[in-house]
Amino acid sequence: MVVLSGGPGCVQYLEDDRLAPGGMRAWFPEPRGVGRSGGGPHDMARAVADIEAVREAAGIDRWVVLGHSWGSDLAVRYALDHPGRVASVVGIAGHGLHNDRTWSQAYESGRHREFDIEIPWEPTVHAALLASFREWIHEPALLRRLADTPVPMTFAAPQHDIRPSWPLRQLAALVPHGRFEEVPGTDHNLWSTDPSAWTTVVTGRCHPA
Repeated sequence: MVVLSGGPGCVQYLEDDRLAPGGMRAWFPEPRGVGRSGGGPHDMARAVADIEAVREAAGIDRWVVLGHSWGSDLAVRYALDHPGRVASVVGIAGHGLHNDRTWSQAYESGRHREFDIEIPWEPTVHAALLASFREWIHEPALLRRLADTPVPMTFAAPQHDIRPSWPLRQLAALVPHGRFEEVPGTDHNLWSTDPSAWTTVVTGRCHPA
């Protein structure tokens, strides 16, 4: 399986085998342009190509794609572009494929309640990937591609995440093999604040059918 961290533009903060599902080999790629990884350009197409390059180098035919936050949205893009290489997508605390004003207002109004975790990030990479994401979600055929995807997708929303979960519920309802679930008693960064809950979720959802 491959584990995609959030951001965009953050370092790979999930690189810990204890956060991976038991019994599965995990790869933790460092996003381009941050941490130990250099180079550009910075857009979603390049990010997807980087993930695919890791798969090819590892000699894996199909794998589970686990993403947290922005990594969840990137996992969906990767699965749409390479459906034959993805056994399933598991997205935890994702943003969803939208640029909705009311969602943003709810997020901004709740930021003071969120536990702050210091994660190194690159503002220029963040800005470039965010612009690329917003361009992608405006593609005319995107909803059709989602409605036709054969890839099973599970979207999990922490109960106390300040980010509204309705975009994830919509995604789970749209894709043919979609599932939505709420993770009780957890917040956005449950990988750090409640690692046992994180491990329970990913172990239960990341094993291929």
